[in-house]
Amino acid sequence: MAQDFTMFVGTVGGGLNVSSDGGSSWNQIRSPVPTEGNVRAVTVYPNDPTRVIAGTDVGVFRSEDQGETWEQLDTPIDGIHIWTITVDPVDPSILFAGTRPGVFRSKDDGETWEELPVNVNLNGPIVPPRTTTVLVDPRDHQTVWAGVEVAGLYRSKDGGDSWTALANVGPQLMYDDIHGLAIRPGDPTVVFSTSPFGLAISTDEGDSWDHHKFPTFDPGGSSYCRNILVRPDNPDVMFVGNGNGIPGVTGAIRRTVDGGATWDTPELPVTPNSVVYCFSAHVDVPDCVAAASIYGYIYLSDDGGQTWSKLEREFGEIRTVAISPN
Repeated sequence: MAQDFTMFVGTVGGGLNVSSDGGSSWNQIRSPVPTEGNVRAVTVYPNDPTRVIAGTDVGVFRSEDQGETWEQLDTPIDGIHIWTITVDPVDPSILFAGTRPGVFRSKDDGETWEELPVNVNLNGPIVPPRTTTVLVDPRDHQTVWAGVEVAGLYRSKDGGDSWTALANVGPQLMYDDIHGLAIRPGDPTVVFSTSPFGLAISTDEGDSWDHHKFPTFDPGGSSYCRNILVRPDNPDVMFVGNGNGIPGVTGAIRRTVDGGATWDTPELPVTPNSVVYCFSAHVDVPDCVAAASIYGYIYLSDDGGQTWSKLEREFGEIRTVAISPN
């Protein structure tokens, strides 16, 4: 595996860990990010890989030197659980933070923040609900999507100023337990959403959904899906993190190379010890793909997801991984 990227691993209880040599050696950030804190979101700026932003349970932190040093931003969401951080790829001064609950936005690169009027449904089984994913539409950055655990999907067509709750993703409440979102531009454009029941697929902008269910791990068991990643240089290639539950005791990576028409299961050198929880890739090193199980296994591919290796280093509970090209 070519050592041409830096990797960031955010954990529950173990803070933020950084490797500048592709996972061979690691440095746990000790200040100002709490060493025993919870880091559920790390995002590398798409226009500048030296800039990295992290969301934690105590606030937002940013590095301007690829993770060597960090500063805490002054935000109104200090002390609120942050589950996702999104950088607008067209205008990287626009940031979105998915919190518990709701969505916050900064339009000045983190100097000031405002809570957006998403009006998340607060009557579900998870109270308050977690905004697990915020996606800026690759066709038009004024369109922003948000997925919330057991509270469904929401969409803004004016950059986040106003929001509409979309139709239910499936016939049961738990289909609206949204964990990952992806958009494959084309004719038609396809919106993908993950849930405990598999992959939901919409060709009409989220008005209606079909469902693809992956093989179960045990007879009569479930096939739970967490995150979805679109390869940044080829939207026909996508990866879904799968497992027999959350956190589960086993998992798999599901991959498509034809835009979701068919799926396969890449062989992994070690069977995951829980659901495959998260992925990362960066447009400047698209052949490098990282995946992590919730219980500390990290898998790497240097050929775009065809073959995988497992890092010797293992962590406690992983919630996010990110890749930055060196």
